[in-house]
Amino acid sequence: METTLAALAPAEARARFRSGERVPTSGWADGFAQANLVSVPREAAYDLLLFCQRNPKPCPLLDVTEPGSWTTPLAPGADLRLDLPGYRVWQDGRLVDEPTDVRGWWADDLVTFLLGCSFTFETALLEAGVPVRHLEQGRNVPMYRTVRECRPAGRLSGPLVVSMRPVPSELVPTAVQVTALVPAVHGAPVHVGNPASLGIDDLDTPDYGDPVEVRPGEVPVFWACGVTPQAVIEQARLPFAVTHAPGHMFVTDLADADLRRAG
Repeated sequence: METTLAALAPAEARARFRSGERVPTSGWADGFAQANLVSVPREAAYDLLLFCQRNPKPCPLLDVTEPGSWTTPLAPGADLRLDLPGYRVWQDGRLVDEPTDVRGWWADDLVTFLLGCSFTFETALLEAGVPVRHLEQGRNVPMYRTVRECRPAGRLSGPLVVSMRPVPSELVPTAVQVTALVPAVHGAPVHVGNPASLGIDDLDTPDYGDPVEVRPGEVPVFWACGVTPQAVIEQARLPFAVTHAPGHMFVTDLADADLRRAG
């Protein structure tokens, strides 16, 4: 990842995305929190709010907008319809579009949920000496559907989605300790080690994102992922939803250090 991208202010990053640049956001605007986006019609908003409350690991709430609003105090002046590098549009649980601008899909009853993202703790991992392989390889983080079911809420149910980062075995305790301090962005891993116990047959074929190299002496470490609501939207066949494209997050003005608990 270019150091210039890490050094960008959040508003500068959002301006580039608003201009149409489509790229995963891991490593952008170092020191600032990133967020998953899920927008659903008001009639589905309570179910999604309840789903997030019941499943805080994959869905840690940072903000919920008023119906129709595309603004958030997490980034004053930002436009949630324009300032992400990639969106997904869903109809009846089917992916129907992947635009960089969702103004044409927007509706006055859409309620937007911003959920913490694990990209936020990657700076802390690097500072602790834990490598972040997808950054090294210039790829999107690999994400996988698992056989673990989330706790249902109303019409919403579905599998937990996880992101994976290979960690040298001697650094696994460090990775767990560092990320446990930031529950607002998924917190500690949900699983360390054998992918098969999560129902993942092949790390080289992620459901979202890109595969990364797992080197000798490294252990796959899995964190709950904010793509989980997309798997839930698909399974529930919601009539309509807008989400971020996996790995293409909303860069906020919230300092990631403000989300860390004292160690």
